[in-house]
Amino acid sequence: MLKLRSATDSGWARRAVADLGGVLVDHAHCEKKAASMALTLCFRYPDRPQLLVPLSRLAREELAHFEEVLAHLAARGLPFGHQPPGPYAAALLAAVRRDEPGRCVDTLLCMALIEARSCERLGLLADVLPDADLAAFYRGLLAAEARHHATYLDLARTVAPGDEVAARLAALAEHEADVLAAAPVLARLHAA
Repeated sequence: MLKLRSATDSGWARRAVADLGGVLVDHAHCEKKAASMALTLCFRYPDRPQLLVPLSRLAREELAHFEEVLAHLAARGLPFGHQPPGPYAAALLAAVRRDEPGRCVDTLLCMALIEARSCERLGLLADVLPDADLAAFYRGLLAAEARHHATYLDLARTVAPGDEVAARLAALAEHEADVLAAAPVLARLHAA
């Protein structure tokens, strides 16, 4: 179902558990950025009404997840604060075409890939977490992450023909795998 070209290395989950506080802070930032990007797309494409309601709903759900992660941080006595952005999203989005409608299609597909990678990683994390409450939280997010992935794919298909979307998705998925392979080892959802 997830349109990823590579699987996460098995060592990622062990490293994530070893710095769970860092991963939780990163996860909160990821949810906040996902909400922001959905709203950015609403502002960027007001002339594409088929995008507006699904993106608005997605932004609200991402903000709800942000609040849930903040609650998990607070329950563990961990502060949420500024975090320098990792290179993953910027490197992935560097492949977005500049001309429309290619820019719109590519951005939607990059967001689909980010959601797919998040879904994969949250599942891996849920499987190894010793904290049953946090593991259940992450398992509970899997359906939403998969749905967000599918929503972005569906939205891209409203902008361009399905065969063009499939070709771009294949190219961007290959690029995403390369970006992830070159990512630094950090306590992040989208790092090596």
